[in-house]
Amino acid sequence: MSSDELATIEQPTLQGMQSETKLSGIPRHIAIIMDGNGRWAKSHSLGRLAGHKAGAKTVRTIVEESRKLGLRYLTLYAFSSENWGRPEAEVRGLMSLLIEHLRSELTTLTKNGIRLRAIGDLSRLPEKVAAVLQDVMEKTKEHNSMDLVLALSYGGRDEIVSATKKIAEKVALGQLDLNSICANTIQQHLYAPDLPDPELLIRTSNEFRISNFLLWQIAYSELVVTKVAWPEFGADEFKACLKEFANRTRRFGLTDEQLVEGADR
Repeated sequence: MSSDELATIEQPTLQGMQSETKLSGIPRHIAIIMDGNGRWAKSHSLGRLAGHKAGAKTVRTIVEESRKLGLRYLTLYAFSSENWGRPEAEVRGLMSLLIEHLRSELTTLTKNGIRLRAIGDLSRLPEKVAAVLQDVMEKTKEHNSMDLVLALSYGGRDEIVSATKKIAEKVALGQLDLNSICANTIQQHLYAPDLPDPELLIRTSNEFRISNFLLWQIAYSELVVTKVAWPEFGADEFKACLKEFANRTRRFGLTDEQLVEGADR
C-alpha cells in the first residue's frame, strides 16, 4: 500500500473518554471474542450455563452501547465450530439460550434500527435455532443504523476453505481466470464479503489467543485484551478498550515517517 493510499484511510482517534453519549473516532467495525463465561460461573460457584446466561445479558449491554456510540458494525463470536465438541448438555443449553435471546431481543433490535446477520456454517445449527435466527434476520433486514453480526458455528479456517472451494469451482467452470485471483477475490467469497475488516478486535478474560476467529479479516486489526470476564464486561470497560485503541498508531506495514508524510499531503 502506497503512502497516497494510506492517507485515504481514516485514522480513528478518541478525544478522551468524555461523558457524551457519542464519542468521536469510534471504529467502524469492532469484533469481540466473548470469553470467560465458564470461568466467571466457576468463580461464583455456579454451573456453566449460568455463566452463559449472564454473558447473554452483557451482549444486550454492549450492543446498546455500540449503537449509542455510533458503531456501524459489531461482530460477536457467539459459537465456534469447535464448540460443537463440548458436552452435549452444554451445547443443548447454549442452543436453547440462543433461541431465547434471539426472540427476546427482537424488540430491542427493532427499536434501535439494528440489522441482525450471521456468519458461519449455519447448516449445522439445529432446525429450530436456524428457523428463529432466519425469522429475526428477515424482520430486521431493512434496518440500517447498525449491523450486529453473530459468528455462529463459525471457524476462520473453515471460512477460508469455503471461499477457496467457491473460487476453485469457478476456475474449473471457466468463469474465473486463475491469473486474475487476488486478495480481493478471496474477500468476495467470504461469508459476508460486504463487511469491512474490523479495526479493533477485543478479547475478554485475559486470554491471548485468536481462537480461529476472522483469520482473514483481522490481518491489520488492533488487538485489545482485557482481564474482565465477559459477564462483567460493561460499558465502562468497553470504553476503556476504545481508549486504548485510540492510543495506537495503525501503520499498515509503513513507518511513522511515512505516516506523517502521507498525512501532510
